[in-house]
Amino acid sequence: MELITAISDFLWGNIIGYVLLALGLVYSIGLFFPQVRYFGHALSVMRSSLKGGDGRISGFSTLMASVGSQVGTGSLVGVSSALAAGGPGAIFWMWVTAAFGMVITFGETVLGQVYRERQEDGTYRGGTAYYIEKGLGSRPLAIVIAVLYILGIGIAIASIQTNSIANAVTGVVEINPLIPGVVVIALVGLVTVGGVKRLADISNLIVPFMALGYLAIVIFIMVANAAALPEAVTTIIQAAFHPSAAVGGVGGYTIMEAFRHGTARGLFSNDAGNGSAAMMHATADVKHPVQQAMLGMLGTFIATILICSATAFAILSTGALAGGHDGINLLQDAFSTGVGDAGRWVVLAAMFLFGFTTLLANVFYGETNLRFIFRSKAGGPIWVYRIIAVVLLAVSSITPLSSIWAFVDFFMALIVFVNLVALLILFRHVRGALQDYVRQRRAGVDQPVWPGRETEADSEAVRSS
Repeated sequence: MELITAISDFLWGNIIGYVLLALGLVYSIGLFFPQVRYFGHALSVMRSSLKGGDGRISGFSTLMASVGSQVGTGSLVGVSSALAAGGPGAIFWMWVTAAFGMVITFGETVLGQVYRERQEDGTYRGGTAYYIEKGLGSRPLAIVIAVLYILGIGIAIASIQTNSIANAVTGVVEINPLIPGVVVIALVGLVTVGGVKRLADISNLIVPFMALGYLAIVIFIMVANAAALPEAVTTIIQAAFHPSAAVGGVGGYTIMEAFRHGTARGLFSNDAGNGSAAMMHATADVKHPVQQAMLGMLGTFIATILICSATAFAILSTGALAGGHDGINLLQDAFSTGVGDAGRWVVLAAMFLFGFTTLLANVFYGETNLRFIFRSKAGGPIWVYRIIAVVLLAVSSITPLSSIWAFVDFFMALIVFVNLVALLILFRHVRGALQDYVRQRRAGVDQPVWPGRETEADSEAVRSS
């Protein structure tokens, strides 16, 4: 375990964090900062994508499923863990990661849509493995990244969700954490057997309400502790560059620890750079890849700039960080300080809903990559994966959180490195798609259509008639 942690610290502190931000800068400059120029347009795209075709998946539903996976524990446990391990300065680097992560998610979503494959049931599957195989012409590398996704997201990150939900329950009720862990796994099984359409429908129902409800309570805590907010903001900025001056004797944080944990947890909170956005957004029924990419950018903004920031301010404004707790229990300390003992139950409810939708997405990502590896013969391997996942996720509910984080960081470092290299090489395809979209919009086309999608629509119409 110590070796894995040492490797993860080295990769995130010396390679991955810098590469992630560098690619975000390259994409931002090369695409003329779409996260700024088209933010308003992205909001209008979201409003117009509320409905998809009959029996198909709308862009909005896919956004909610993606946000469900992003908001999850990344916005609760990820922030708490970043603060505990890297200090307040880690939040600054989470913001920076999100700013550049928005355009990286844009690129991932475009490629996921362009290189997706149609399934027998009429839905679509896509993601990093698909655009590495088709865009880079390397199936061996695509299989390697698919295996890493199965282990890193389908197992390791999924374990974070089960562990956090179980710990949230034990934070308010004296119970064996294995019991709530098993209950959550059973509920996830009921949804995942129904396929990606049921996943999108469930997320469409849960995510908007859980995000708004959580924000409302956090805003209440922030208003109640409004006098401490200016100091919290100042502390975050100072601690990013002068940690000792900002936090005094609260913790022995360093600039490198703030950067390492801020970038790693920032990525964990919004998935930018790890390619999972491409897998979820590839399923959307949209006319143009860039249309869905606009929604992908919004997902990153919602997950980190809104939800993560709110979580951080709740913890810092209440002084809960000085309590010495980590993970979900740190957030429960903040909420109990802000709204009383009921705050722990509020965090439990939020953790269950956030963790549940994230766990749904994590299992979907694992199955998507199994389908890529085995193609039409994936039925058997998927059931094997489900059985193994059930056992490991149950065990994770009683496993120390630090041990799970070690594996998450290790696998994510490998995944992000491979994915960022692919994104750099395939940049011209992303730019070409954006140029095509903008050209059609300037020509007066309200709903630009990607070449070939007219044929898809016509074939679907004939099939349903």
